Amino acid sequence: MRRQANPLNLYPTTATKPVAWRPSLAKQKGETKHAALTERIIADIDAGVLKPMDRMPTHRDLARELGLSVQTVSLSYKEAERLGYLSGEIGRGTFVKTRVTDRAGRMMLDHSANEVLDLSIIRGVYLDAHETASREILRELSEGDNASFMRPCRPVAGLDRHRETARIWLRTLGVSAGVERILVTNGAAHGIFLALSCIIRSGDVVLCETLTDHGIIGLSNVLGFSLKGLPTDNEGILPDALEAVCAAGGVRALVLVPTLNNPTGHVTGAARRSEIAAIAARYDVFVIEDEVYRPMIEEDLPSITEMLPDLGFFVTSFTKAVLTGLRVGYLVVPPAYSIRAASILRVSSWSGTYLTGEIATRWVENGTAQRLVEIQRDEARARQEIASEILGDHIASSHPRSLCAWLKVPPHWTEDGLVRSLANQNVAVTPSEPFIAGPGHGGGIRICLGGRMNHAGLAKALTIVRQAFEQLPPVYDIGAIG
Repeated sequence: MRRQANPLNLYPTTATKPVAWRPSLAKQKGETKHAALTERIIADIDAGVLKPMDRMPTHRDLARELGLSVQTVSLSYKEAERLGYLSGEIGRGTFVKTRVTDRAGRMMLDHSANEVLDLSIIRGVYLDAHETASREILRELSEGDNASFMRPCRPVAGLDRHRETARIWLRTLGVSAGVERILVTNGAAHGIFLALSCIIRSGDVVLCETLTDHGIIGLSNVLGFSLKGLPTDNEGILPDALEAVCAAGGVRALVLVPTLNNPTGHVTGAARRSEIAAIAARYDVFVIEDEVYRPMIEEDLPSITEMLPDLGFFVTSFTKAVLTGLRVGYLVVPPAYSIRAASILRVSSWSGTYLTGEIATRWVENGTAQRLVEIQRDEARARQEIASEILGDHIASSHPRSLCAWLKVPPHWTEDGLVRSLANQNVAVTPSEPFIAGPGHGGGIRICLGGRMNHAGLAKALTIVRQAFEQLPPVYDIGAIG
């Protein structure tokens, strides 16, 4: 991660003295020295030995203390920065980063109004209708014969009835596929993992949007592929940029969220989808179409997978549009990959969970799934209207059906400083770092509008955000400002 100057000196002067820290290094067989040091830095931050805003020893001092080269320490600090544990500032040193998003995950507004107003996690809204539907289906399951979905351990790709219902649901999303091409998964993230595992080998190049869901960024580390972000506009990936990178060679796959991209909320129109499909076909590039938000919009948009029968993978789930806890999804694979995908599913989790698959199947069959989707659509629109009214021009991009909005950071703030200021006021948001897969994103902050909070609670949180944006940041070192 490139170091950035911080002219506002958002770290207080009490952090100017480096922390006294001398880790014990136990290098594993085959492990490099800088990897061992990186692991120790991360472990001590997670354990609280190194605390947020602690100033790290200088590269030279720590190298001398541990008998390492300065280059080894520099590599370790750089890697810890890349992973979000440290932050380097020109002329001031390296500091332990305040990991606001980690803290937010442990303190949810859904449980207590006295905790953090959590706008950091993207999830569907949860109203009384969802609570009622959940209780009804669990009661129904408890009172009936469960042998058909609790006793089997095969087929791995999903129970026949579940896959047949999946085929019906997928048709409403613009995908026509035989059941032999459909796998029932434990959510969309699981489906994307399976799709990539089918086609990707370590070192392959995978393309995505410059700002993309952080899950694909994490998978690049797990599966060892090289992820390259492409520039976007309000319809997603620019075809000219995609064409240029594919023409240069070496591209194996493209992963994209064409409907309600997380975090920007853009929707790729029909003509753009056709252009992307044509380029992928021309260069024999696989496309993994992440359509977890597709049920949220009513427009009749074509599926890229349908245009690429031999190269397209389609992924969706019920977690965003129906019910957050219903972690079940569907993966459509090209015909040649049905057996391969099922074998990877078997070795990774044996199968999707039949119990949640049964809930999704019954809800599709009796219309509950569609009814809850319509509630999500209406509620997302209402919450976006609240956000627009309160935040106005601070919103860089969003969509009336999106569960999030992307905000511009005012020029007098840094992202970290703004996130930290909001955290001090018990509002959790997400900076751009987890979503960055390429240059030119311009920075920003994502706010999420779903969850259990009511409209009044949302308005309260968004008002705090607006007020923070319109304030000047605190000055901890007056002498640093001219």
